[in-house]
Amino acid sequence: MAMGSWPLLALLLGFLAGAARGSEPWANDTRVYSTNANSGSGSNGAFVALTLIQSAAAKGAVCLDGSLPGYHLHRGSGSGSNNWLVNLEGGGWCNDVKSCVFRKGSRRGSSNHMERQLQFTGIMSNRPEENPDFYNWNRVKVRYCDGGSFTGDGADAASGLYFRGQRIWQAAMDDLMAQGMRSASQALLSGCSAGGASAILHCDEFNGMFPSNTRVKCLADAGMFLDSVDIAGRREMRELFNGIVRLQGSGRSLPRSCTSRMDKTSCFFPQNVLPNIQTPTFIVNTAYDVWQLQESLAPKTADPQGLWQRCKQNYASCNSNQLQFLNGFRNEMLNAVKGFSASGQNGVFINSCFAHCQSERQDTWYSSNSPRLGNKRIAEAVGDWFFERGNAKYTDCAYPCDGTCHHLVFKGRHL
Repeated sequence: MAMGSWPLLALLLGFLAGAARGSEPWANDTRVYSTNANSGSGSNGAFVALTLIQSAAAKGAVCLDGSLPGYHLHRGSGSGSNNWLVNLEGGGWCNDVKSCVFRKGSRRGSSNHMERQLQFTGIMSNRPEENPDFYNWNRVKVRYCDGGSFTGDGADAASGLYFRGQRIWQAAMDDLMAQGMRSASQALLSGCSAGGASAILHCDEFNGMFPSNTRVKCLADAGMFLDSVDIAGRREMRELFNGIVRLQGSGRSLPRSCTSRMDKTSCFFPQNVLPNIQTPTFIVNTAYDVWQLQESLAPKTADPQGLWQRCKQNYASCNSNQLQFLNGFRNEMLNAVKGFSASGQNGVFINSCFAHCQSERQDTWYSSNSPRLGNKRIAEAVGDWFFERGNAKYTDCAYPCDGTCHHLVFKGRHL
């Protein structure tokens, strides 16, 4: 994968994080908006301060640049005071020295550049009208500064890079356990995008930290990055993930239930971990994921003539052949979760929207016009699954049948 595109990709990922905070992270550049909503700007969720994990340095659990990792913790109350929601931040990856050096100069690689406060919206919101089932839980966002989905364990001394994602994960969990999480009655590990992949990779490990009588489940939003062939016949995601595993030494941290039967790079793909996951898990994903459309299905390197540019900017501009290709990707997505969703303990919400990350954006998580399947908003479907109140399997028909979608459309310079 041509790494020159990754700084631009960071803008897309930055928007998706920024949208939840009601802010656009760049100006006079590509503008991304939801065609029938104002993303997360309507949220009244609390602003939560950053806590640096002081004990992490002694464990070698540091960000790419050697700075301390951190998290944002908003304490629960009332009936939720003994329940914990741990959200792993997303934000892409770095798979070679150049991209990791670039990354360590940002909030994705250094706590020196992290916001000192984040607004909690969507599944993280403390408002019952915005987050009916989890609003009064202890809610934590673990910041992402390792570039390897919390899996790396190595370093590159010449470049001043630390690949310590697995240690950051462990240091954060140790610290939260000491903050009271060890006595949790219920715990949910979640994340979106690279954080969604992280939630799957660490799900059973998270479950193993609690006594057997604690209800522990996992939620992965937009984390199903598929080992797909792009429009030129190449496997962009495999190239990317192979670089991460080799550079960061991630193989040792990946679930042994997968690495005992497949190569390490294959086990970075959530689709290959799901079949053996033991912990009840819920998958939220769009069948037409815009991140994968932009970067792994029709990247610029595979489309030198720009034949896909208009389609990537606005789904309504895709021609019939392009839609046929995208529907093939949708079928891959459905097949990837088919066996997983057959288990009664698991849940899925796969809608046919051109979007990416729907649980942390207020407009797509729980608002009056949020996307629905079976007349259920994502928050309602996830809540029904976690508390075992009813059906937890929702799969959409193919585009363009769903009129409730909040499609992302790109205007201005194309990413």
